[in-house]
Amino acid sequence: MRLLIFLSVCAGAAGIMGIIMVAAAFKKRIIAEEIVLDRLPAAFDGFRILFITDIHRRRLPAAMLAPLRGKVDAVFLGGDLTEKGSPAERLADNMKLTASLEAPVYAVHGNHDYRANISLVDNIIRGSGARLLLDENVTIGRSGSKVILTGVDFPRTGGKKAYSALPPVAAGDSELLRIILVHDPLWLSRQQEVPADLILAGHTHGGQVVLPFIGSRHGDDFYRHYNAGRYEIPGYGNSAHPLKMLISRGFGTAHLPLRWGSPAEMHVLTLRCMQDQHL
Repeated sequence: MRLLIFLSVCAGAAGIMGIIMVAAAFKKRIIAEEIVLDRLPAAFDGFRILFITDIHRRRLPAAMLAPLRGKVDAVFLGGDLTEKGSPAERLADNMKLTASLEAPVYAVHGNHDYRANISLVDNIIRGSGARLLLDENVTIGRSGSKVILTGVDFPRTGGKKAYSALPPVAAGDSELLRIILVHDPLWLSRQQEVPADLILAGHTHGGQVVLPFIGSRHGDDFYRHYNAGRYEIPGYGNSAHPLKMLISRGFGTAHLPLRWGSPAEMHVLTLRCMQDQHL
């Protein structure tokens, strides 16, 4: 009898835990934060970026994004916008929704995008009007000032450490502030120098399931140091200004729709000049 009671309690606890994990996986959350950049031109003070990564199979919530229409200056999509087996119509709907926000949309590939029908994926992304960056630079202008956005493509062959070199910037643009949009922050571990100011990445899902006293079970030591959140990274040739990085936990899930200790998220990032002293 005691064993039966014990097993019933365990089953009930497991059921409750499962409900909580599913709820965390489908959480609708926008993190609004400010990022201070030493070299940000004054014209870009207050520039707002909607940053979404690792959507996978999820539908973007129209009711949550609609209030952002006309309120953000750019949309950055950090890869894994779909995955193998996810309906193409869902990706098309998500891309249509981001396009409706009345801001330019920029995207990079993630590893799961390449496991899907990549030709169809790319046609949908480009067909929505988004700019797909495949190891490319693009200049973003505002009130006569410019910043550079570099989109790093996920390696299609050779494993996730086989990245191409950063695309060079034009000689006349070498002093501009540079933002790097890359799916997997592990890219950073392959670099000797990173001539940039801010890295925006995803891929890790923040561990997705982070168990008490155990933590996340990432295979590479790099992810134990750089898992999710904001970082200021020394070195990489940036002695004059700090290199900052934000790793998103992502909006969707990989494999199973479960999260624990790492709820789903997207971000509205407001860029600020140094003199504002925001953290």
